[in-house]
Amino acid sequence: MVVQALEERARIVRAIRSFFDGRGFVEVSTPVRIAAPAPECHIDCPPVSTGGFLRASPELQMKKLLAAGMERIYQIGPCFRDGERGERHSPEFTMLEWYRRGETYSAIADDLSALLASLGLGAAGRAAAKITVRDAYARFAGWDPWTAWDADRFDFDMATKIEPALAGIGGGVFLADYPAQAASLARLRGDVAERWEFYWDGVELANCFSELCDGGEQRRRFESARAERRALGESDYPLDEGFLEAVGAMGEAAGVALGVDRLVAVLLGERGISSVMAPE
Repeated sequence: MVVQALEERARIVRAIRSFFDGRGFVEVSTPVRIAAPAPECHIDCPPVSTGGFLRASPELQMKKLLAAGMERIYQIGPCFRDGERGERHSPEFTMLEWYRRGETYSAIADDLSALLASLGLGAAGRAAAKITVRDAYARFAGWDPWTAWDADRFDFDMATKIEPALAGIGGGVFLADYPAQAASLARLRGDVAERWEFYWDGVELANCFSELCDGGEQRRRFESARAERRALGESDYPLDEGFLEAVGAMGEAAGVALGVDRLVAVLLGERGISSVMAPE
């Protein structure tokens, strides 16, 4: 069964590459060991004994390539997070990320819909459901994060109320437009972060932003996240000054991170990701 799953996984990864190659994207490879991860609460990168960290995402390095002038790029490769292991989590996993200059999160949503249709997940031309975060919390959690922000309550209700409700909707769902406090690296439109997450039968597959391209604002957010990490007793990370200098040169851009292991598991009808990954 493991052999068959890995053969199917290889076929799916080839199909993903064919999809992006056929649409003018350039496949890139950025460093796995990095000096300065993006500081985000509860995402911990394993330190390397000789210096630096194993990446949780290639995001900052890929955005530097956008700033250097690349237009459409994608990458499939290993990522790492300390303390994550479960049915849909592993300390080492495979991520697909792609970015487009001159576009917003709406274009990336179109890319994703076309990619999934090409892989046989959902019918071509059939739009996935879309629900805003504000509507989802009103319907399924009974409160408004915009008027009473509570980070812990937001995360708890996401896991215990919102995601189970999305599973009940079935099929593909875009959960879109987050509170500004959950913007991370996303551009703001008023009090809304241009961010969506995509779920299939309640399984989170992808996280997308219209990218923030203001270096000063990005620095402020990073410093705020570093202070929060220190308050929680989490490791502090240095700032990636090269990234902060490059942010303003990206112009309008959008990108997404998609969990390949989860996608393969969904496509093969497996509940957990371990059955579609090579054993340790």
